[in-house]
Amino acid sequence: MVDFDVVELEEADHVEVGEQAPDFVRPLVNDEYWQNTSLSELTDDGPVLLVFHPMDGAFPSTYIWNELRDRELGEQLTVVGCSISDPYAHKRFIGERGMDYRLFSDPSAKVAREYGIDHELDGMAGIREPRPAVFLLDEERTVQYAWVASQWPEFPDYDEIESAVESHT
Repeated sequence: MVDFDVVELEEADHVEVGEQAPDFVRPLVNDEYWQNTSLSELTDDGPVLLVFHPMDGAFPSTYIWNELRDRELGEQLTVVGCSISDPYAHKRFIGERGMDYRLFSDPSAKVAREYGIDHELDGMAGIREPRPAVFLLDEERTVQYAWVASQWPEFPDYDEIESAVESHT
């Protein structure tokens, strides 16, 4: 039995396929350290799968990253995440999940706003976070694939993501 309510999110005015994704600079965290990195530094090296997720520890984040980790998409392109969690929480989350992926820290949710996917957390006035979303970007940051949640919780079609990655890498 489901022990949480499904919440319909307001319609998102997000970055679409064919549009150039906004560039940004944020701390990019791995299991040992972090450093300020721009998204364009990553796309300069090839395609990037940018995965927005709720704060670390929320069950949707755990599920999303376990699924992506198990599919080993990072062997075909760069996979990075972005959420409002701080670098310390990201470092713990990466270690607990056994992830080889890095996560951008965006506590202000400014990046999520630029991508048109931020929303106010239910019952937490003034606190915003990204809704789950996945963007496949090419070397020019042009969106090749986009999926954005319309309700909470909602999860992407992981087979669809794999197909998009295979056709664009």
